[in-house]
Amino acid sequence: QVQLVESGGGSVQAGGSLRLSCEISGYADNRYCMGWFRQAPGKQREIIAVINSGGSTYAADSVKGRFTISKDNAKNTLYLQMNSLKPEDSAMYYCAADHWWDTCWRTRYNYWGQGTQVTVSS
Repeated sequence: QVQLVESGGGSVQAGGSLRLSCEISGYADNRYCMGWFRQAPGKQREIIAVINSGGSTYAADSVKGRFTISKDNAKNTLYLQMNSLKPEDSAMYYCAADHWWDTCWRTRYNYWGQGTQVTVSS
């Protein structure tokens, strides 16, 4: 079965950095989307950044220049490097994967991880 497991979350002070990892297993697709999403209490889930099987990446305006999505195909791992963290970045962060039908810039994905909490204090 498909399994995604996030790790790397934690509590940091504003201006700090974190690197989130998402280990993906049981998923084989030659045309896929993978992404990072976050959801804060009382708010809608939002797209942070996505990457497709061709290696193209897209990031939300709110994190451009601060967050970078990448993947290591050999390790079957998706990453999110988060720099210059702000308190408003505090949320549960999820990774997800799905077939690349048209666009990866969407919130509806087939497979999701359990999430990892990121808390940024001022």
